[in-house]
Amino acid sequence: MPDSDAMPFTDARPPREIPLWHRIRRWALPVLGIAVLALLLSHAHKVDWAGAWQALERYSPGVLLGALALCTASHALYGCYDLIGRHHTQHGLPRWRSWAIAVTSYAFNLNLGSLVGGVAMRARLYARAGLDETTVAQIVGLSLATNWLGYGLVAGCVFASGVVKLPAEFALGEDAFRALGVLMLLLAVAYVLACAKMQGRRWQVRGRRVRLPSARLALVQLGLSAANWALMGSAMYLLLGGKVPYSVTLGVLLAASVVGVVTPIPAGLGVLEAVYLALLSGSVRQGALMGALLAYRALYYLVPLGGGLVLYGVLERYASARPPPEAEGAGRLSPPRPR
Repeated sequence: MPDSDAMPFTDARPPREIPLWHRIRRWALPVLGIAVLALLLSHAHKVDWAGAWQALERYSPGVLLGALALCTASHALYGCYDLIGRHHTQHGLPRWRSWAIAVTSYAFNLNLGSLVGGVAMRARLYARAGLDETTVAQIVGLSLATNWLGYGLVAGCVFASGVVKLPAEFALGEDAFRALGVLMLLLAVAYVLACAKMQGRRWQVRGRRVRLPSARLALVQLGLSAANWALMGSAMYLLLGGKVPYSVTLGVLLAASVVGVVTPIPAGLGVLEAVYLALLSGSVRQGALMGALLAYRALYYLVPLGGGLVLYGVLERYASARPPPEAEGAGRLSPPRPR
């Protein structure tokens, strides 16, 4: 029998090596964030702030209300992403509560980052409603998939068409940018095909059994998300007064959105402005462009955050008044409905 003092050394496992991608991401994302901030700061002293405020003052109430309506419709449509998760997981929460949780989380996500809004806020509110971690993880995963699959569909069409003209100093050439758009379209199509071919199959992921949605539900995901991105582009197009074609406005917004995601800055502060200034400064007077960006940030980010705070209070009070019947049991509030 081996010496007991030697056993810990015999059974000890070497520390797990950190994957190369995680090591690259640990340094690449902060560097990218610093680069974007540096780009913004380098242009800050050149920005026509007086012209931006004048542009804000010239907006008519009708234009601002129209843009606010489009922004509100976008947030309301985003709330439907969690209804897709509700249908897929067959949990028993009322539709209005699932929708309200998604809308609240989205408002916090935009202003405080995805870890706070997209994940932590959803996890808390769904846990208060009685859902288990596995169900919540599937809902969050489907919501993220819905958002970015629709993004890939819309961005793929816009980028592949070549309507967005990249600056000369941009590292990615026009042909490579169009190829990226085609790749995005192919990924969206591949997802729908995978859902059609692998319907009913289950996988074990970190101890949780997951499955792909049906092809029909995948098409609903693409449709809702594509419509949502189109609404965001419409709000910006309205604020720009039609000075830039809608397809170009949407394309720049899509480019700014993905840069904002990979840049570790809360609310992507400054990223949206930097990308628009880089891509549209030659098409729109700088003061008018900055005025539209400030109005968009107020209407799409700050105003919904106020609504999100109200909804959060309502959801917390509702959860306190009606605790789940099995607070310490399994996550489903009701047995799965027959499919």
